[in-house]
Amino acid sequence: MSGEHVERRLAAILAADVAGSCRLIGIDEEGTLAQLKALRKTLFDPKITDHRGRIVKNTGDGALVEFASVVDAVRCAVEIQRGMVEQNIDVPQVKRLEFRIGIHVGDIIIEDDDIFGDGVNIAMRLEGTAEPGGVSISDDAHRQIRGKVDITFEDMGLQSLKNIAEPMRVWRVRMVPSSSPATVTKPPTETAQPLALPDKPSIAVLPFQNMSGDPEQEYFADGMVEDIITGLSRSKSLFVIARHSTFTYKSKAIDIKQVGRDLGVRYVLEGSVRKAGNRVRITGQLINAATGAHLWADRFDSQLEDIFDLQDRVTSSVIGAISPQLERAEIERSQRKPTESLQAYDYYLRALACYYKFTGDANVEALKLTKIASGLDPEFAAAYALGAICYMVRKGFGWRIDAAAHGTAEVRRLARRAIELDKDDPTVLAMAGFALAYVVGEVEEGAALVSRATNLNPNLAIARNWRGWAHLWLGDVDAAIEQLQVALRLSPLDPQIFTVQTGLAFAHFFAGHNADATSWATTAVRQQRNFFTAQFILAACHAMSGRVEEAQEDCARLMQLNPTLAFPKSRTGPHFAGRKISKDWRKLSGSRVCRNDR
Repeated sequence: MSGEHVERRLAAILAADVAGSCRLIGIDEEGTLAQLKALRKTLFDPKITDHRGRIVKNTGDGALVEFASVVDAVRCAVEIQRGMVEQNIDVPQVKRLEFRIGIHVGDIIIEDDDIFGDGVNIAMRLEGTAEPGGVSISDDAHRQIRGKVDITFEDMGLQSLKNIAEPMRVWRVRMVPSSSPATVTKPPTETAQPLALPDKPSIAVLPFQNMSGDPEQEYFADGMVEDIITGLSRSKSLFVIARHSTFTYKSKAIDIKQVGRDLGVRYVLEGSVRKAGNRVRITGQLINAATGAHLWADRFDSQLEDIFDLQDRVTSSVIGAISPQLERAEIERSQRKPTESLQAYDYYLRALACYYKFTGDANVEALKLTKIASGLDPEFAAAYALGAICYMVRKGFGWRIDAAAHGTAEVRRLARRAIELDKDDPTVLAMAGFALAYVVGEVEEGAALVSRATNLNPNLAIARNWRGWAHLWLGDVDAAIEQLQVALRLSPLDPQIFTVQTGLAFAHFFAGHNADATSWATTAVRQQRNFFTAQFILAACHAMSGRVEEAQEDCARLMQLNPTLAFPKSRTGPHFAGRKISKDWRKLSGSRVCRNDR
């Protein structure tokens, strides 16, 4: 045995690596290396120094760092990952640099300022278990940090790490995106917590796989899922996640357990749709998200003309599997078909697919398709309602439309025709009501229609969002916050969540909670920098808190989004009622901070 002394010490080891670095370098070698160098200089190295770490060595696209305290190591890792989110705001997804980070606390060997041993090896293997933008820590690290940091961890269970003899229990830091506040009652700057399971059966329906062999049939598969979600949502005994959140998993490899954690649900439904000629087949399987156990699976075949009955059968089977004790009246959809024309329904599904792209060109195409659908079936209420809401989106994003469509007459006609045809369809009521409130300015009538929609379908997240805005325009700030919070919980991963966050920013602003308002407004702008309304309320928050320079920068960005803007005349909704709101709004809109003649 060698008598040479080996220097050892207990340390916290942080191993970081760039996810997909080979791919990024292949796309743009010089640009990627320059970006990595800049990140090290401006973010990575300064955070290490701030938390008293020592960079042992850089490993090309990664680094190995030693800390005396595992608390410092984890705090540093979290701050680096949050900083990376900020850095990547304006970077296209394909070019984003994202770190994976692993942390372990253990015995290490020191030699010539380098470190070796199992402690180092485990940290490097833990890094490989982390998601891009994530942090994984060992059970040893978790035991030492528990109760000492205000950070939420998720137990990943025993993991087999390469070249490590025994499986190790691994924990990951819950890095909740800024678009998903920790709980719906707190602003997004507060500590993230896992979403609690609702007090009734909860389910998320994932996008079904299109098995038709024709990519052009994707809209049809998506439409089937949309209708199944709608059918489930009508049961007041269930808690159903909105389509916008579940479709963020489309075309992605998924972990059902992780989906359950992300969305805060007990059950997940996945499946496939095959359309061939006049035949349709839907397969589905219901999974317990907590355990991964399959609770139910079935296959449903039908002629195309019986497609609505097919959707009813799927919905009833799923609800029956979740909660057999529910009353039959609760688990059956209305047997009334939305249209007798399958061709009209097909055009409606195509329009819906275009609408969800949320681009100006796609919106124009959606409007054309709704007109074709309503032409094929003049009594198809949903087609008129979707047309009305397309105009609402155009106004909200400031997209140009032809002069004839600029007036409110067409929106009023579409909305009123939709309501006349179907007064009991929650989606129709929500779309028509919000279009009347936002575009036409008939706020009280629109609010009543949206309120009726949420009473009929308490799981309709978009209706909760729109109802919150309607309450805001009518001066009821508390009711607005309540509805917007429900919308967040029903659709926590919604790509359009910035509209809810903007509503909360306005509500807290008018309630006099400027810090919370600023937090929500900042989050909304990060989510969608071109959303004019979010940028506007952020400027208001900065102005009201005396941050004049930041408010002026916000206003400059507003002028870029809309060069014709006249601030004293501008408004984000049709009307803000109530004396206090009106007073605050006049004070803001008349401020010289955001006037273009200052």
